[in-house]
Amino acid sequence: MSATILDNMSAIKEIDKSDMLSFCVDASRHHEKAAKQARAFSIDYPKPDSIIVAGMGGSAIGGELLKDWATDRIAVPIEVCRDYTLPAYVNKNTLVFVVSYSGETEESLSVFLEAIKRKCMIVCISSGGTLHEFAEKLAIPHLRVPSGMAPRATLPYLFAPLPILLEKIGLIADVASEVSETVNVLKQISAANAPSKVLRNNFSKKLAFDICGTIPVVYGFGFYRSVAHRFKTQFNENSKVPAKWEFFPELDHNEIVGWEDVQKLAKSFSVIFIRDNEESPMMRQRIEVTKELIRKKSVKTFEIHSVGKSRLAKMTSVICVGDFTSVYLAILRRIDPTPVITISLLKKKIEQSGMKEKVIRELQKIAKK
Repeated sequence: MSATILDNMSAIKEIDKSDMLSFCVDASRHHEKAAKQARAFSIDYPKPDSIIVAGMGGSAIGGELLKDWATDRIAVPIEVCRDYTLPAYVNKNTLVFVVSYSGETEESLSVFLEAIKRKCMIVCISSGGTLHEFAEKLAIPHLRVPSGMAPRATLPYLFAPLPILLEKIGLIADVASEVSETVNVLKQISAANAPSKVLRNNFSKKLAFDICGTIPVVYGFGFYRSVAHRFKTQFNENSKVPAKWEFFPELDHNEIVGWEDVQKLAKSFSVIFIRDNEESPMMRQRIEVTKELIRKKSVKTFEIHSVGKSRLAKMTSVICVGDFTSVYLAILRRIDPTPVITISLLKKKIEQSGMKEKVIRELQKIAKK
């Protein structure tokens, strides 16, 4: 493995055929555009008793980020539904965001149908597809986002609108200032980690080089819980490597024991700690003690420090670094980060069950009434 490939622009372009790196470089522009779309979107629902974000994979992580971002700021429970069915408590007083980038995800369409039957307040987000088609037929609010991107690259369009839409129905205020700071922070992060920045001056390139050949483990805490999750899935989908994530303080009650007798396996792992300059004294102590215990087992450890003042800026700053790192790791492994062959094969086999067609038939019946 040669690190020089990360400073070779022609080699990068040859490997990254669909230019996944461009979405990292243009992260601020995409967030700005997504926020503008959301501000122009009309939504006229009363305050809900509960909120569900329904989606899968890259279409669901925005819900996890929303949940962590809003956990102590919105007095309404927020849950993420990664399934075919909604929780039993969901009713007409529940706001359900049905998120499917393609508009064709069968789990999301199934939840969409169920939300209609339960008379929920529904907002759909997709680039088109069946979800858009039936949202229009049934006069259900639908936010249409740009098409032609890998779902995991569309996070700005699937996450950024959610806080803005919650502000529109009166659940939170002053989202605009956080969005503005986020855009500025992302400009800084993207410039500092861009392909044109050589490895010795590029944090994401150095991190990718240092963890290459290991299974990355990402540890978050607090509102960085979902950020660690996103980091892990980017390693899976972009870098095509196994990875895992956990969060403090929970990991100190189980995960930490897994390092106790790691022996020769130590060389197979690297641990990335997400850090914040405003960590509580208790959390800082917990992270430092955990890091030291893991280091003693000869496991590589690294830190990523968030940037910004607002929660939204901090979260997205780490996400941006994670996105860059995962793509650079793919390039080091000489693997095109965009295709997800296994997921495509899996979807084709699952489609044979006929579940999606059944849901569409039921939606057609409702649309005809």
